[in-house]
Amino acid sequence: MIGDVFGWFTTAANWQGPDGIGAQLLAHIGYVLLALVIALVIAVPLGLYVGHTGRGSVVLVGAGNAIRALPTLGLVTFLFLLFTDSKLAAVIGLVVLAIPPILAGTYAGLLAAEHDVVDAAEGIGMTGWQQLWQVELPIALPLVLGGIRNAVMQLIATAAVAAYVGLGGLGRFLLDGLAILDYTEVVAGAILTALLAIVFDLVLSAVQRALVPKGVRLAAQATSGRAAAAGGVA
Repeated sequence: MIGDVFGWFTTAANWQGPDGIGAQLLAHIGYVLLALVIALVIAVPLGLYVGHTGRGSVVLVGAGNAIRALPTLGLVTFLFLLFTDSKLAAVIGLVVLAIPPILAGTYAGLLAAEHDVVDAAEGIGMTGWQQLWQVELPIALPLVLGGIRNAVMQLIATAAVAAYVGLGGLGRFLLDGLAILDYTEVVAGAILTALLAIVFDLVLSAVQRALVPKGVRLAAQATSGRAAAAGGVA
């Protein structure tokens, strides 16, 4: 099997044309990035609002859990039957999948901000917006970016459902391979998806290190260390 998969990757025909690896990889990345941008526009402002004001937190948690329970393939199929537009159905389904982890990360990040720090910012005369952007959001960045990384990994894994409604992407290799019982193509598609997830995670990890202030990173590490020590003592 390993030799067959290696042979599949080294076959020039599999890299060429609109059905080749390059074209399908770009299509897959396109669906992921489009869904991610739309989900960020929806989830980050909503998470900031709820986390900062405390309003609607119960509804937010309940809605997030309900959305997580939706099967993406079933949702995409339903939307395709509703709109008869493959791309629209796939993108909406992926956006719905990406919103909960981003929303949860943003909301949890603001809740993690120390009340003493927020109170001190208010005490020196900062407005609500200044507290949010200059104090709470920098502290919340590790969890916010963690939620985004989680969403991206889920999107890369799930964007394969686009193939079920006639679109491209790495899911084509999985679906087409299963249709003709070509398990070499199926394994190759799975490997490509896993490699894409690894590359994106490494890139996002580097972005997270660059964006999160060093003091916030050190504080987060210290908090994690204390929590681990407390768990060990218990």
